[in-house]
Amino acid sequence: MNETDDAARSGVTHSAHWGTFRAAFKGGDVEVTPHPDDPAPSPILGNFTGALRHKARIMRPAIRKDWLDNGPGPRERPLDGPFVEVDWDTALDLLARELKSETDRGGPAAIYGGSYGWASAGRFHHAQSQIHRFLNVAFGGYTRSVNSYSAGASSVLLPHVIGPFEQLSRHNVTWEQIAAHTDMVLAFGGMAIKNSMIGNGGVSAHIEPGFMRAAAARGTRFHLFSPLRDDLPDDIDATWHPVNVATDTAVMLALAHTLLVEDLYDAAFVRSHTVGFDVFAKYLTGEADGTAKDAEWAAPICGLAPDMLRELARKTVAGRTLITVAHSLQRAEFGEQPVWAAVALAAMVGQIGLPGGGFHYALGAMGHTGRRAVSVEIPTLGQGTNTAESFIPVARIADMLLDPGGSYEYNGRTLTYPEIGLVYWAGGNPFHHHQDLNRLRRAFARPNTVVTQDFAWTGMARASDIVLPATMSLERDDIGATRTDPLLIAMKRVAEPAGEARDDYAIFCGLAERLGVLQAFSEGRTVDDWLRQFYERTRQSLEENGEAAPNFEEFWQHGTQPLPVGPDDGGFLRAFREDPVGRRLATASGKIEIFSETIAAFKYPDCPGHPAYLATTEPPSPDHPLFVVANAPATRLHSQLDFGAHSQASKMSGREVVRLNPADAADRQIGEGDIVRLFNDRGACLAAAHLTDAVAPGVVHLPTGAWYDPDPSPDQPDRPTCVHGNPNVLTRDIGTSRLAQGCTGQLTVAQCVRHDGPLPPIRAFDAPV
Repeated sequence: MNETDDAARSGVTHSAHWGTFRAAFKGGDVEVTPHPDDPAPSPILGNFTGALRHKARIMRPAIRKDWLDNGPGPRERPLDGPFVEVDWDTALDLLARELKSETDRGGPAAIYGGSYGWASAGRFHHAQSQIHRFLNVAFGGYTRSVNSYSAGASSVLLPHVIGPFEQLSRHNVTWEQIAAHTDMVLAFGGMAIKNSMIGNGGVSAHIEPGFMRAAAARGTRFHLFSPLRDDLPDDIDATWHPVNVATDTAVMLALAHTLLVEDLYDAAFVRSHTVGFDVFAKYLTGEADGTAKDAEWAAPICGLAPDMLRELARKTVAGRTLITVAHSLQRAEFGEQPVWAAVALAAMVGQIGLPGGGFHYALGAMGHTGRRAVSVEIPTLGQGTNTAESFIPVARIADMLLDPGGSYEYNGRTLTYPEIGLVYWAGGNPFHHHQDLNRLRRAFARPNTVVTQDFAWTGMARASDIVLPATMSLERDDIGATRTDPLLIAMKRVAEPAGEARDDYAIFCGLAERLGVLQAFSEGRTVDDWLRQFYERTRQSLEENGEAAPNFEEFWQHGTQPLPVGPDDGGFLRAFREDPVGRRLATASGKIEIFSETIAAFKYPDCPGHPAYLATTEPPSPDHPLFVVANAPATRLHSQLDFGAHSQASKMSGREVVRLNPADAADRQIGEGDIVRLFNDRGACLAAAHLTDAVAPGVVHLPTGAWYDPDPSPDQPDRPTCVHGNPNVLTRDIGTSRLAQGCTGQLTVAQCVRHDGPLPPIRAFDAPV
């Protein structure tokens, strides 16, 4: 199925997490044309320009010289190497030997194969699926990770309180319902269009901007609670409430208090569909702790007027109201609380399960929320069985490496960190998504061997001992699909692999052969065989549903295949609303748990048995007076293709842009475009200043995703400055609470000053020595 000649002429179909497109390889670069039916194509498609043959690509297998000369073992792993390029046979022989050595010593749990990261949109060449299948087949498993950096707190909390995280975010209230039925949206953390440009597995049509405009035109009122005004689009006439950072829970409690004391809440729904309201009501009134959670209490905490809070509470029951909570709110200390408080507030309003009303978690956080589900089978690669019992919440990787044998609490259990001898990463970059990167570097000095398999010299690749060059998705054939997009995509190869890069499947086949498990891993199939098998499963499902079901050759030639979607039925919440006895929830009580006896029994002081306001333990201080919001970037998917044309065009002086309120900038004599230094006790970074009143005073906004580029300082060798602008040198590496141990990377505190010294060069995209 090599169609690179076609790609050079008119382009071929392909897909990424940020859109479906046609791509042509001409003159050594890629030309991209968005899918013609996409009403709002993502500009992130522009990052393919210049990427295929960029200097950051890994061209050949490479081994850290110190590891090659002295063998495996704990060691400092400088990001600039040096590395020695070797041939594929040498690299695979060495890696197969070390994998076997570590599993012989410590069993499959000695390998950390969580390998967190988005990788590509293809269903077969999906790096996590490939590495997990390989480790399961070859060794019977590996130490895995659970949950995500995006939704670590909510994915543990929500099953206790209302239901499964995935169903709440993907099969609940739709954009169609909002446009037709919703009168008011309370968007805590917002629904930024930059986020819904992305969808795991691909997005063929970006529908969110159009539906928001349609809802606003019909009269829907949007209320945004965020320190960033552009967390909702400008063209829907949203009311911006610049709430103080990390105080959304206080706002929700004040709204709930007004509904309670003014007898406006839906008492019948609360009685029939929830448990524990009496405990929560005593907390709201202050009977439980002596402090009423009324609007006057909340106002100085959240920075919003008490009269406005009371009036807004009354409006929630005057029409169809939808309460949404963004991922961002729970990516912070005590992140479980705003999610739980929103569920409780929505239950009191009494509209959960109604079209366009109630509660929706993470609506607009990605492009696969608020949509109807595909009603036929979507192909995925079977990963086999992991017999190793050891796992960690994904954001606890540094704790695991630094404290083997140490104990920690998680979701009612006391667990022990395993001893990891070898870390194997494919298709991800923790030096983007993890917190306190200086601490992470110390953690990666602990294993005997660190392996990365990727297409570019990311921070993770630079911190490794064995580095294997993988292809980009544009250099291989695949199939793009996801359960929330009605188009199956033939992802055709656009260009030949760069250098000696190989597909992940080919790399794992080479390792499997050396370990004697090639047949079990590959099942004797080529890539073409696998793609045909994948498609056949979907084709049969189409046929069984009475839909057009072309054969593989017809699908591949056409490039796309429409997929039917199911009814807009509101999912399990509407079924529960209509029949709370016959369609019980999957919670312990079968109802919405405003108070959870299960969580209360854990006796966690950082996550009590009902929603509560818990003030951050790291507020701004005289030394670090500003909150830093470190959210997802608008110009790339996390750190993917940071060297791409669109991402690079957004930078100033080659550095990431930090947004400040003009008042904060004036206090520091910072002007537009000035290079500034942000710092706290954990680290420091340089960034370019952009002044805007879209950022609330006392807050600076520095998105994640700039490739980590540390510049060692003679006076602080353990805390180098990231000269490129990665905010995770500043963030805290702690869990949200003992319940979920989720990521807290959304918020931190820092000082910001103008940098008047010499500017270090950006070296993040230069291959190491």
